[in-house]
Amino acid sequence: MKKVEEKKEHESHEISRRDVLVGLGAAAAAMAYSGNVMAAMPGHDHSMHSAQQPKVLAASNNCTDKGTNCISHCLVAWNEGDLELAACAKKVNEMNAVCDGFSKLLAANSGYVKEYAKICKAVCNECAKECRKHDQHHECRECAEACETLVKEINKSFA
Repeated sequence: MKKVEEKKEHESHEISRRDVLVGLGAAAAAMAYSGNVMAAMPGHDHSMHSAQQPKVLAASNNCTDKGTNCISHCLVAWNEGDLELAACAKKVNEMNAVCDGFSKLLAANSGYVKEYAKICKAVCNECAKECRKHDQHHECRECAEACETLVKEINKSFA
């Protein structure tokens, strides 16, 4: 009889899976509510939640995208024995690295964006100049156009 009583007492202290899930749900609701309360508090700045220069960010991301296509085209040409696009691929590779970093700084609203924009502009100008030499290839032409667009956006936003 004593063992039955001990077993009942032990069972009453066990936590069921349902209890755990209910507790986690309540905790999540409390955290979500407190987050909303914190967001509504005076002094909470929502303006820093998105990029301050969305057109520049879009243009920078477009450069990286078009640059990737251009490099892929250069690789296909190399596989076919055409080494004419080597200098183009080198410039595009530099541009992709710089624009990728620039996009990340823009998205984070970094304090270094204005200074980095100067480097990005110089690299994009060089890339566009090299890609324009191969205008007959649409990948090179599109990369050049993307770089020129980014340079225009940088001039508008950081002049």
